[in-house]
Amino acid sequence: MNQHALFDDLLDKLSRKLVLLPDKPEETPESTLRALWMLVAGEPMSVASAMNRELPDLDASQQEELDKVIQRRLDGVPLAHISGRQSFMGMELLAGPQALIPRKETELLAASAIDILRQGKGEGEVRVIDVCTGAGNVALAIAKAVQHARVYASDLSEEAVSLAQMNTEMHDLSDRVVLYAGDLLEPFRNLDLQGQVDMITCNPPYISSAKVPVMASEISEHEPEMAFNGGAFGINLMLRLIAEAPDFLCSGGHLVFEVGLGQGSAMRKQVEKFPDYARVNAVEDAQGETRVIVAQLS
Repeated sequence: MNQHALFDDLLDKLSRKLVLLPDKPEETPESTLRALWMLVAGEPMSVASAMNRELPDLDASQQEELDKVIQRRLDGVPLAHISGRQSFMGMELLAGPQALIPRKETELLAASAIDILRQGKGEGEVRVIDVCTGAGNVALAIAKAVQHARVYASDLSEEAVSLAQMNTEMHDLSDRVVLYAGDLLEPFRNLDLQGQVDMITCNPPYISSAKVPVMASEISEHEPEMAFNGGAFGINLMLRLIAEAPDFLCSGGHLVFEVGLGQGSAMRKQVEKFPDYARVNAVEDAQGETRVIVAQLS
């Protein structure tokens, strides 16, 4: 079978059989096939990168391997776990079961944080803490976009921190992004950062425990539960973060965190209960849903 016929045949198969989730809108039958094609050709990359590449010819053994990886995808293994790559804010990142796969929706969190930092105090160094850093995607996006930012990032999972460290090294940002393993803000309490931080960012686990058993198996069976299970109402960690962030933020500093669908109004009210915060704003996505809360310290 020639290469064009092979591509068309496999695309038809994926179009008929592939189950796609709305949390990864960049994944389509064609982008999936292109990413897997490049993987077996020896150039692993995200779907975003694969869509812009001319596909090389595959030999017989590579075609056999392509059939195998396509079947793994059809069996429900996340594409990013097969390719080992995911794109976030235009950055190619390593991805795997060690941490939550970076989502397109979280780019709103990173973009909101970057906009605030760019409007801040000129070119002097700004200090940012990113908790629940996962693969390091938000921390690295900030460091890449804001050259005068020094980012301290943490995750409860040592496996996630290891993955984030690999991504930090891949993007040559080890001089400005420092990673720690630990619970929320605890790793930073011995670093003399109290009252010295310009921004705290977080993409917390926000799925309620009751919803976890009925989640898509592609997520619940392959991604780390601690990265998405937010407790009884999905807000346990957010409530802790809101209460503890003022210990570290400087006057006028910002807490910027992602919330789940339908949680925006309630979480804004929770922040407004704390007198430490002078202003609280909600950032909406393209569908008009609040997905990011921005709270500024007095």
